[in-house]
Amino acid sequence: MSIRSLPDLHSQLQQLVASPSVSATNPKLDMGNRGVIDLLAAWLETLGFAVEIMPLEDQPHKANLIATLGQGDGGLVLAGHTDTVPYDDNRWQSDPFQLQERDNRFYGLGSTDMKGFFPLAIEAAKAFIDKPLQQPLIILATADEETSMAGARALVKAGLPKARYAIVGEPTGLKPIRMHKGMMMERLRITGQAGHSSNPAYGASALEAMHTAMGEVIRFRNEMQQRYQNPGFAVEVPTLNLGCIHGGDNPNRICGHTELQFDLRPLPGMSMDALRGELHQRLKGAMTDEKIQLQMDSLIGGVDAFEEPADSELVKIAEQLTGHSSESVAFATEAPFLQQLGMQTIVLGPGDIDQAHQPDEYLGLERIDPMVETLKGMIGRFCL
Repeated sequence: MSIRSLPDLHSQLQQLVASPSVSATNPKLDMGNRGVIDLLAAWLETLGFAVEIMPLEDQPHKANLIATLGQGDGGLVLAGHTDTVPYDDNRWQSDPFQLQERDNRFYGLGSTDMKGFFPLAIEAAKAFIDKPLQQPLIILATADEETSMAGARALVKAGLPKARYAIVGEPTGLKPIRMHKGMMMERLRITGQAGHSSNPAYGASALEAMHTAMGEVIRFRNEMQQRYQNPGFAVEVPTLNLGCIHGGDNPNRICGHTELQFDLRPLPGMSMDALRGELHQRLKGAMTDEKIQLQMDSLIGGVDAFEEPADSELVKIAEQLTGHSSESVAFATEAPFLQQLGMQTIVLGPGDIDQAHQPDEYLGLERIDPMVETLKGMIGRFCL
């Protein structure tokens, strides 16, 4: 394939959307992402990038892609994830896997979150393929961001890629983001003793114990929000949401088991391990019945909160190029993993987060040229 035969931006997005790559905790819905990775690898090789495909350990149908143009020990990473969330076909006006252009928008699953970032990054890179890069340009595509962050975790384990700056193209409405909250999803299991409801002495109610535990969780949340605030966030305190609860099987039976799942979003500077440890100790202390057993574990590995200093070079340049002051968001991204690899990092993309994970997801066409120009400015500043 010659560069002249490289598909145009519209065709690239069309092919990426048409390649299903749903990432889900439900194994029946979960898919691989190799179709998307292979498309990106072929296009980037055509542009002269050196391409490395990294299958995930024990999941060869899923992989990361590191594509590098130029050499050096610094450079810029343009990063995005290749997976999407599951979809409800009945709620879409059109086929989620068929890119549709209408109302000055591109509709399709992943168009904004975030397959749409890759054609824009490639379009920006095309302007530099014949220029003498002093530092490398790296386009990074990851797996499983929407669930386990397994792709990003594998990169940290491998110590790759090596660069000085990174832009994560998540949907931010063309505004540079230098902070976001972390994400923890925890599970509390309480095992009691089942028995006939006619006599409480026959058992130990896991539901009543859970009532006590939930009170302790809410007290913990209130105290945590008193201790920690960050006015840089729209919701300036850490949040804790009681998401779902399951337990018991019949009104006339003492409940023998119940489970609570909750979501905790810490601020930058808060340790996930310390939060888990403190809450677990408090819950254990609240259980006074020796027949009650309590277990707390994590549903996912968790994502650290992210903060890039306001005076960092990358933030300053992003603000200049976009014309927007840097902001914060509440959702989590792969940014802290790239920070762990030693890069100054921001989150900056063309889409809007209110379109992410929604039926009829779309990317506005008016966002395309400004994003491409911003990326060209970034590449020129950090790679030439």
